[in-house]
Amino acid sequence: MLDRTNEQWLADLTGLPDQQSPALEDLRERLQRGIYYYLSRERSDLSGLSSTEITQMAEDLAQDATLRVMENLDSFRGDSRFTTWATKIAVRVAISDLRRARYRDFSLDDLTADGDLMPSTTANSVTGTPEHTPEDQTERDDVMQKISAALKSALTERQYQALVAVALQDIPLEVVAERMGTNRNALYKLLHDARRKLRAYLETEGLSTNYMLDLFQD
Repeated sequence: MLDRTNEQWLADLTGLPDQQSPALEDLRERLQRGIYYYLSRERSDLSGLSSTEITQMAEDLAQDATLRVMENLDSFRGDSRFTTWATKIAVRVAISDLRRARYRDFSLDDLTADGDLMPSTTANSVTGTPEHTPEDQTERDDVMQKISAALKSALTERQYQALVAVALQDIPLEVVAERMGTNRNALYKLLHDARRKLRAYLETEGLSTNYMLDLFQD
């Protein structure tokens, strides 16, 4: 494996096939090592996997990471070593893949099938603290019920599913966009419209944003 300068990496990766092929293999091996280090040292959620399993994951991810680096060669500005820059891209590929894997079997329909989307504040961690009286908690529960009802009354089914998934369940935008057959920009617009409609509906119910912020302030 050659120890290339930044300029040599760029020249080799964009050169003729007999020059590019070994450079791509060197890059893939470097990225695989970087990904393996990240998976084995930085991801406690993978501690139950064997070294062989992590090695296989790193090999698979290194292929995708190599392609991603090649797609972004024009954005390399030389502010750091090329391999450092490329490894950062590889780690982001690994993080994204792991996040997607977590929600691989999730269904938007299943997510919104349960009518009780908003947790009762009586189960909140602040329950029982001196500054929150039973009257405060009753008021909070009432507001939470109104918010839950507003989600269903003010929004379209598509807006409802998107807002529940992203805002309440913290599911990654790219995963929700894929499940909904759309892209991130369109999903941003959908969520913006949903929040605007929800805010307007709640204001007609006498629930201003400032009022709710004050009510749920710890």
